[in-house]
Amino acid sequence: MLINYAADVDYPDFDYEKDIPEVIKKVVELEGIELDFEINLTFTDNETIKGVNKEFRGIDSATDVLSFPTIDFESPADMSFMEDELTLINVMNMDTQCVMLGDIMISVERAKEQALEYGHSLRREICFLVAHSTLHLLGYDHMTEEEAKIMEEKQENALKALGINRD
Repeated sequence: MLINYAADVDYPDFDYEKDIPEVIKKVVELEGIELDFEINLTFTDNETIKGVNKEFRGIDSATDVLSFPTIDFESPADMSFMEDELTLINVMNMDTQCVMLGDIMISVERAKEQALEYGHSLRREICFLVAHSTLHLLGYDHMTEEEAKIMEEKQENALKALGINRD
Protein backbone atom coordinates (compact mmCIF):
# COMPACT_ATOMS: atom_id res chain seq x y z
CA MET A 1 0.00 0.00 0.00
CA LEU A 2 1.27 3.41 -0.95
CA ILE A 3 -0.33 6.65 0.23
CA ASN A 4 0.89 9.92 -1.25
CA TYR A 5 0.13 12.86 1.06
CA ALA A 6 -0.13 16.49 0.02
CA ALA A 7 -1.43 19.54 1.84
CA ASP A 8 -2.09 23.17 1.17
CA VAL A 9 -2.92 23.62 4.87
CA ASP A 10 -1.28 22.42 8.08
CA TYR A 11 -1.34 18.66 8.43
CA PRO A 12 -3.72 17.34 11.12
CA ASP A 13 -2.33 17.33 14.65
CA PHE A 14 -2.47 13.57 15.27
CA ASP A 15 -0.40 10.68 13.94
CA TYR A 16 -2.19 10.58 10.58
CA GLU A 17 0.71 8.74 8.95
CA LYS A 18 -0.03 5.82 11.28
CA ASP A 19 -3.82 6.05 11.53
CA ILE A 20 -4.81 6.69 7.91
CA PRO A 21 -2.97 3.69 6.44
CA GLU A 22 -4.46 1.49 9.18
CA VAL A 23 -7.97 2.67 8.29
CA ILE A 24 -7.48 2.19 4.56
CA LYS A 25 -5.88 -1.21 5.07
CA LYS A 26 -8.76 -2.33 7.32
CA VAL A 27 -11.45 -1.18 4.86
CA VAL A 28 -9.70 -2.96 1.99
CA GLU A 29 -9.09 -6.07 4.09
CA LEU A 30 -12.74 -6.27 5.16
CA GLU A 31 -13.65 -6.17 1.46
CA GLY A 32 -11.42 -9.19 0.90
CA ILE A 33 -9.08 -7.36 -1.45
CA GLU A 34 -5.49 -8.51 -1.55
CA LEU A 35 -3.46 -6.31 -3.85
CA ASP A 36 -0.89 -3.57 -3.73
CA PHE A 37 -2.61 -0.25 -4.24
CA GLU A 38 -1.96 3.45 -4.22
CA ILE A 39 -4.08 6.36 -3.01
CA ASN A 40 -3.36 10.09 -3.23
CA LEU A 41 -4.66 12.04 -0.23
CA THR A 42 -4.74 15.82 -0.07
CA PHE A 43 -5.53 17.87 3.03
CA THR A 44 -7.04 21.24 2.19
CA ASP A 45 -9.38 23.97 3.46
CA ASN A 46 -13.03 24.85 2.84
CA GLU A 47 -12.30 27.40 0.13
CA THR A 48 -10.24 25.01 -1.98
CA ILE A 49 -12.57 22.03 -1.61
CA LYS A 50 -15.51 24.30 -2.45
CA GLY A 51 -13.85 25.19 -5.76
CA VAL A 52 -13.14 21.54 -6.57
CA ASN A 53 -16.68 20.55 -5.55
CA LYS A 54 -18.10 23.20 -7.89
CA GLU A 55 -15.82 22.20 -10.77
CA PHE A 56 -16.36 18.44 -10.58
CA ARG A 57 -19.83 18.08 -9.06
CA GLY A 58 -21.50 21.37 -9.90
CA ILE A 59 -22.11 22.02 -6.19
CA ASP A 60 -21.04 25.49 -5.06
CA SER A 61 -20.36 24.73 -1.40
CA ALA A 62 -17.64 23.34 0.80
CA THR A 63 -17.81 19.68 1.72
CA ASP A 64 -15.86 17.50 4.10
CA VAL A 65 -14.40 14.98 1.65
CA LEU A 66 -14.27 14.31 -2.07
CA SER A 67 -13.36 11.00 -3.69
CA PHE A 68 -12.08 10.52 -7.20
CA PRO A 69 -11.98 6.80 -8.04
CA THR A 70 -9.66 5.57 -10.76
CA ILE A 71 -11.59 2.34 -11.29
CA ASP A 72 -15.15 2.14 -12.56
CA PHE A 73 -16.26 -0.95 -10.65
CA GLU A 74 -19.12 -2.97 -12.13
CA SER A 75 -20.15 -3.73 -8.57
CA PRO A 76 -18.50 -2.52 -5.35
CA ALA A 77 -15.08 -4.03 -4.64
CA ASP A 78 -15.40 -6.37 -7.64
CA MET A 79 -11.81 -7.03 -8.62
CA SER A 80 -12.65 -8.88 -11.84
CA PHE A 81 -11.06 -6.00 -13.79
CA MET A 82 -7.74 -7.57 -12.75
CA GLU A 83 -8.37 -10.28 -15.35
CA ASP A 84 -8.46 -7.73 -18.18
CA GLU A 85 -4.88 -6.81 -19.06
CA LEU A 86 -5.82 -3.58 -20.87
CA THR A 87 -7.89 -2.31 -17.95
CA LEU A 88 -5.20 -3.32 -15.49
CA ILE A 89 -2.57 -1.39 -17.46
CA ASN A 90 -4.80 1.73 -17.31
CA VAL A 91 -5.10 1.60 -13.51
CA MET A 92 -1.58 0.41 -12.67
CA ASN A 93 1.22 2.75 -11.69
CA MET A 94 4.07 1.10 -13.57
CA ASP A 95 6.66 2.81 -11.35
CA THR A 96 5.26 1.43 -8.10
CA GLN A 97 3.49 -1.66 -9.50
CA CYS A 98 0.46 -0.61 -7.45
CA VAL A 99 -3.15 -0.39 -8.61
CA MET A 100 -4.18 3.26 -8.37
CA LEU A 101 -7.47 3.34 -6.46
CA GLY A 102 -7.85 7.10 -6.75
CA ASP A 103 -7.66 10.41 -4.94
CA ILE A 104 -9.11 11.63 -1.66
CA MET A 105 -9.40 15.31 -0.73
CA ILE A 106 -10.26 16.22 2.86
CA SER A 107 -11.08 19.68 4.17
CA VAL A 108 -9.31 19.73 7.54
CA GLU A 109 -11.24 22.92 8.31
CA ARG A 110 -14.61 21.17 7.77
CA ALA A 111 -13.41 18.06 9.61
CA LYS A 112 -12.58 20.22 12.66
CA GLU A 113 -16.06 21.79 12.50
CA GLN A 114 -17.72 18.36 12.30
CA ALA A 115 -15.59 16.92 15.12
CA LEU A 116 -16.84 19.73 17.36
CA GLU A 117 -20.41 19.31 16.12
CA TYR A 118 -20.41 15.54 16.74
CA GLY A 119 -18.45 15.76 19.99
CA HIS A 120 -15.47 13.62 19.05
CA SER A 121 -11.83 14.09 18.15
CA LEU A 122 -10.39 15.35 14.88
CA ARG A 123 -8.60 12.00 14.63
CA ARG A 124 -11.90 10.14 14.72
CA GLU A 125 -13.51 12.47 12.20
CA ILE A 126 -10.69 12.25 9.67
CA CYS A 127 -10.44 8.47 10.08
CA PHE A 128 -14.19 8.26 9.45
CA LEU A 129 -13.85 10.41 6.32
CA VAL A 130 -10.96 8.24 5.10
CA ALA A 131 -13.00 5.04 5.63
CA HIS A 132 -15.96 6.63 3.84
CA SER A 133 -13.87 7.84 0.94
CA THR A 134 -11.99 4.55 0.59
CA LEU A 135 -15.33 2.81 0.16
CA HIS A 136 -16.15 5.30 -2.61
CA LEU A 137 -12.83 4.45 -4.27
CA LEU A 138 -13.91 0.80 -4.13
CA GLY A 139 -17.15 1.56 -5.95
CA TYR A 140 -19.60 2.06 -3.08
CA ASP A 141 -22.06 4.93 -3.06
CA HIS A 142 -24.89 6.21 -0.87
CA MET A 143 -27.44 7.51 -3.37
CA THR A 144 -30.20 5.33 -1.91
CA GLU A 145 -31.12 4.61 1.69
CA GLU A 146 -30.05 0.98 1.25
CA GLU A 147 -26.64 1.97 -0.18
CA ALA A 148 -26.14 4.48 2.65
CA LYS A 149 -26.91 1.81 5.25
CA ILE A 150 -24.36 -0.56 3.71
CA MET A 151 -21.66 2.11 3.65
CA GLU A 152 -22.38 3.24 7.21
CA GLU A 153 -22.10 -0.33 8.49
CA LYS A 154 -18.83 -0.92 6.62
CA GLN A 155 -17.34 2.36 7.88
CA GLU A 156 -18.26 1.61 11.47
CA ASN A 157 -17.00 -1.98 11.26
CA ALA A 158 -13.58 -0.81 10.07
CA LEU A 159 -13.28 1.91 12.71
CA LYS A 160 -14.49 -0.35 15.53
CA ALA A 161 -12.02 -3.05 14.50
CA LEU A 162 -9.26 -0.47 14.97
CA GLY A 163 -10.66 0.88 18.25
CA ILE A 164 -11.37 4.29 16.70
CA ASN A 165 -14.57 5.16 18.49
CA ARG A 166 -16.43 8.34 19.20
CA ASP A 167 -14.83 9.90 22.27
